[in-house]
Amino acid sequence: MTIPKTMKAMVLTGHGGLDKYQWHVDWPTPQPGRGEVLIRVGACGLNNTDVNTRSGWYSKSVDEATTGDAHEDVGSQDPSWGGRPLSFPRIQGADVCGTIVSVGDAVAPSRIGERVITDNWLRDADDPDNAAKAGYYGSERDGGFAEYTAIPSPNALAVNSDLSDAELATFSCSYSTAEGMLTRAGVTDHDTVLVPGASGGVGGALVQLAKRRGARVIAMASEAKHESVARLGPDRILARAPEDLRAALGDEKITVVADIVGGPVWPALIDILEPGGRYTCSGAIAGPMVTLDLRTLYLRDLTFYGSTVLDTEVMPRLVRYIESGAVKPALAATYRLEDLRDAQAAFIAKTHTGNLVVIP
Repeated sequence: MTIPKTMKAMVLTGHGGLDKYQWHVDWPTPQPGRGEVLIRVGACGLNNTDVNTRSGWYSKSVDEATTGDAHEDVGSQDPSWGGRPLSFPRIQGADVCGTIVSVGDAVAPSRIGERVITDNWLRDADDPDNAAKAGYYGSERDGGFAEYTAIPSPNALAVNSDLSDAELATFSCSYSTAEGMLTRAGVTDHDTVLVPGASGGVGGALVQLAKRRGARVIAMASEAKHESVARLGPDRILARAPEDLRAALGDEKITVVADIVGGPVWPALIDILEPGGRYTCSGAIAGPMVTLDLRTLYLRDLTFYGSTVLDTEVMPRLVRYIESGAVKPALAATYRLEDLRDAQAAFIAKTHTGNLVVIP
C-alpha cells in the first residue's frame, strides 16, 4: 500500500486544559526506525494517563482529585507519570489496535499485514526488567491519536480475534493495568477482592480478571451504573461510597483491595482489610492525598503494592486471554479522532460506563 507523507493527528502542545490539543490534517507521517514497525491505526482508547499527563496532574505540586482542568501550579520538573518533563508537541494515545503497514531495518517483512495491539511499556532492550529505564508510549514517544504510529516491533503484539478494532483498543491500558495490580497482589481463588470505581475501564477490568482467577469479587459503583457493572460478573455490588463500609459488607472478609480511586473513602478501604490483607493501587482519581493510621498497617500485617510498570509477561498473557475469550471488552462509546476533546470531556465526567475509543 502507498503510505501518505502526511496524516491527520491530534497533537498536544503543552500541559493545560483541553484547548492544548490542536487538530492537524497534514502532520508528518512517522517512519519506522531500526527495530520498529509502522501501524495504521484502526482505533485508539482513552485512559487516565492521557488526562493526567495533559493536565500535569502527576506533579507533586497538585494535590486535588483528577478533574481534567488546567492546574494553577504544575511543577516544571515532575509533570509526567515518570516524574520528568515531557517534550512537546506530543501525540498521546497508548491503546492502539491497528495493522502493521511498514517495518524498519532488522524487522521481518512478514510482519506487514499483522493485526496488532500495543504493549505500552517502552523497555530498554538490554535491560527489560529495569523499571527505572522504562518509558510509556504516548508519553515519552508519540502514540496513537493519529492515523499512523511507529513503535518498537516487540511492543506490537499480534492478536487473532473476531473483535472489532474499537473493542480491541479497550484492552492495552485498562486491562493490563488491572492484571498488573492483581499480579503484584498475588490474587488467587482464596481471596475476596474489593474493587472501588468498578464502573470505569480499569475497575471493570479488575472485576473480570479477578473473577478469572477464581476470586470472590465485590464491586463498588454509583447506583446508576449497577446494571452495567453487573454484566461484568461481580458477586456483589455496593454503593460507590457507603456511609458505613463495614456494615455494608456484612460478614464479607476482604483480603485484597484493588484501588484506583483513593480520595475520602481511602481510610475506610484500609480499615476493612483482614489481617494479612493486601492493598494494590494504580491510581487516585478521587484524590492522591490520604490519611493512614500506621497502627492499622503494622498491627494487621498489611502489605501495600504500588503498580505502574508492568512485569514483562503481563501483556502476552492478556493477549492469550483475549484470543481465548476469557475476557470481554467493555466498550462504552466511540468518537471520531477530531472529536477527541469531546471524548475526553465525557471520560472525565464519567458519562459512560467502560472504555471510550477514538477512531481516525
